[in-house]
Amino acid sequence: MADPAPGSSLVHVVAGILRDPGGRVLVAQRPEGKQHAGCWEFPGGKVEPGETPEAALTRELREELGIRARVGRRRIAIPHAPIRLDVREIESFEGHPRSREHQRLRWIEPERVDRTLLPLADRPALTSLCLPDRYMITPVPEDGRESAFLSTIESALEDGIGLIQLRLPAWSREHVAALARRVRDLCRGSGARILLHADWRLAAILGLDGVHLPARVARALAARPLGHGSLVAVSCHDRAELRHAAEIGADFATLSPIEATRSHPQANALGWKTASAWLDDAGLPVFALGGLGAEQCIRALDSGFQGIAAISAFWRPDRIF
Repeated sequence: MADPAPGSSLVHVVAGILRDPGGRVLVAQRPEGKQHAGCWEFPGGKVEPGETPEAALTRELREELGIRARVGRRRIAIPHAPIRLDVREIESFEGHPRSREHQRLRWIEPERVDRTLLPLADRPALTSLCLPDRYMITPVPEDGRESAFLSTIESALEDGIGLIQLRLPAWSREHVAALARRVRDLCRGSGARILLHADWRLAAILGLDGVHLPARVARALAARPLGHGSLVAVSCHDRAELRHAAEIGADFATLSPIEATRSHPQANALGWKTASAWLDDAGLPVFALGGLGAEQCIRALDSGFQGIAAISAFWRPDRIF
């Protein structure tokens, strides 16, 4: 990947996510003499004047790796001065990637990449690769219906849900902890991750996978409340909240409401066009939330979102509480 010119304004840089048949991704080590020498990054380079991002990435991958690539959707955009990194999926490629610019290459599973070995601009892209495209938020069970609630969690896990937010507003800490332990154990058995709504201290005590912060809580923080071994998510509703989530080091965010919802009828829907435009400088993976069905996951991906977050779209209708 080329270095930006000294003193230049924000430089548009594109990078590609190449996968092998086993799902590993290709990373390249920056050679000596380059900025961030020794760091690993996703291959790509600068967009030249008059080039589209797709054309630039196709050219860069041909020059760097000797392959002919078919560039797909944008996965994430990351503004990190002096560059703006535009990360794209590579749908397919012809040829065998080989180093043509003295960089070392390595195929590796995303979950095994040490994020500290990547430049700061590439780290949100790595996080995106380690997140699913469906994020289930639980409804609140009625008293005495905890067993049915847990059965529905099991069904969702069997359906492939890999990321869950346990949201129990107005519950006592004692009751939250009791149910969270049981949900945690179910998730452990399937390899899924469980985040607790709002209470990061309890999430850490219980050994959960992280916390999902309401916007009002995140607004009061100057830094992420948990280490990078845990996930920190933030609920966002506008561009400023997305920016703040990135500034405090959140791993991902939700943006809502994309469409009108029955649960928040007073909230004005953002619409896909506005919401997608806000992702240009979000700087972290963002799930679309609000009034969405599971069938809209593809639209969310094509719009630059990580995927969709929802309650009813992933919670079996016959078991909604």
